[in-house]
Amino acid sequence: MSLRYTLREGLAGLQRARFASMAAISAMTVALVLIGLFTAVGYHAHQITNWLRQRVGEIEIFLKDDTDEALAQALYARVRSLPGVTEARYISREEARQIFLEEFGEGGEVFLDEPFLPASIRVRFEPALANPDTLARLASWISSWNHVDEVVFNQPLLVKVQQNLRLITLTGLALGLLVMLAAVFLVANTIRLTVYARRLLIRTMKLVGATDAFIRRPFVVEGMVQGALAGLLAALVVAAAYQLTIGYLPQLSSSPRTFLLVLVVGLLLYGIVLGWFGAAWAARRFIRQVSLH
Repeated sequence: MSLRYTLREGLAGLQRARFASMAAISAMTVALVLIGLFTAVGYHAHQITNWLRQRVGEIEIFLKDDTDEALAQALYARVRSLPGVTEARYISREEARQIFLEEFGEGGEVFLDEPFLPASIRVRFEPALANPDTLARLASWISSWNHVDEVVFNQPLLVKVQQNLRLITLTGLALGLLVMLAAVFLVANTIRLTVYARRLLIRTMKLVGATDAFIRRPFVVEGMVQGALAGLLAALVVAAAYQLTIGYLPQLSSSPRTFLLVLVVGLLLYGIVLGWFGAAWAARRFIRQVSLH
């Protein structure tokens, strides 16, 4: 009986105080849209970060001049089998010559009287390994291999990128936390209006002996329903904005489609949790303040 009453009164409360309910749903929708957009931006920023670290963290293994094609291919196969390697490319002496001519431009033939460029292997690692310390250890170890002349990578640039990415990550986390706290505060104060609109009903229920918990439960159900509606609206807005953005930035479409599904479901669930927390907090504080005199 108590559960049925709680559910019935919680749903009926949406009809009794329509303006306050719409205000709460609107506030939660705006807050959830901001959180959803911030999450989408953060996700793609993380993807770009990994891509950048892999490119900057590329190492190139130069082979000795006396290394024949069979040994070079054996070294290439060994490099490809290393843990964490995502991409490896063997560049022969002739291919290195063509790359030099393309990058140097006109007049490059002057320096190519003899094939002075060695064969090499360019390697990219997983983002977790693309950091200065790990790559420095790998470069030192690979340098000790037979037929390897030198291993190089742009360590100063990678260190600078790591520092900037760490700063961007910390700033993003701080802004994300600020948005979430602002959303909780906004929703809790808006839901408090719905509780205030029924202060006379609350006073009457307390006069007939209803406990604070009994009075609070329908408000919590109402808040969860408002949160579910707000989460659904926010999910639709964010999904539409996401698809529109992909139309202007097609490269984003390469990201997993499961991210959008997870984001939509996450907004719906977070809306329910936000409505539950905001309603419980606001109702608990306000119900205690209702005087019986």
